[in-house]
Amino acid sequence: MAWRFALMIDPVAAQSPQADFTDTFTAVDPAAPALTVGELSTQRGDGIFESIGVVDGHAQEVTSHLDRLAHSAALCELPEPNLTQWRAAVLVAAAACGPGESVIKLILSRGVEHGPAPTAWVTAAEASDFSRTRTEGVAVVTLDRGYPLDVPARAPWLLLGAKTLSYAVNMAALREARRRGADDAIFTTTDGFVLEAPTASLILRRGDTFVTPAPNAGILHGTTQLSLFEHLAARGFDVGYETVSASSLPQADAAWLVSSVRLAAPITAIDGAPLAADAALTASMNAYLLSPRD
Repeated sequence: MAWRFALMIDPVAAQSPQADFTDTFTAVDPAAPALTVGELSTQRGDGIFESIGVVDGHAQEVTSHLDRLAHSAALCELPEPNLTQWRAAVLVAAAACGPGESVIKLILSRGVEHGPAPTAWVTAAEASDFSRTRTEGVAVVTLDRGYPLDVPARAPWLLLGAKTLSYAVNMAALREARRRGADDAIFTTTDGFVLEAPTASLILRRGDTFVTPAPNAGILHGTTQLSLFEHLAARGFDVGYETVSASSLPQADAAWLVSSVRLAAPITAIDGAPLAADAALTASMNAYLLSPRD
């Protein structure tokens, strides 16, 4: 990943009437040190983030990402972000991206241990090349996430449904998937229901109906999935949310992992069982996801 830009943010209060945020932004060298050793984002993963896809300098679905940033902040009891300030920062970062595909990351940390809080910054980098993944697809394995379907309601302190910086489990799941000869994973509950992938949402097709697992199990609501559902509904397909059993996965007519930067990757096998991929529909999905979306 080639870093292109980094911007430190001096957060203002959520309800501040300030309209010009130039004096709250400090551009820094993305290759140079910028955080202190007491920063809780690196010491404890105590913070939240968003990854925004950028196509030819246009940041995609900014409003949805900012809304999710605010939702994650509320779940984590972080200061409410001023979304107008963050939107301005996104526009500054997008202007530094140039042609092609890039990714902007928004990071809001609890701050420095025993010091000022919060810490906030934005980065922009060249996106990885996912063109082959979008056409050839991914094989996945199902992995037990270690909790039952009803745990988010019983244990809100687990922060399920917040996009936190604590991604060690997600990365471990990807490594386990590769050890099993797959490209990615789908998390399941201990009582046999489907959740999401470590870094993507899951969409299943059954005939002319597209479904994604219902977010009642602490699933991170996917911005790309929401946008794609709007697109599919406009084309006349039925879309919806369901509690999906893991045993039903192989019966899907087709399936995709979708995310802001990878976009739509067709699933070609689940736990070693082949799954048909719809190349034409996948290409149509990705053409839409690569178009300017606000």
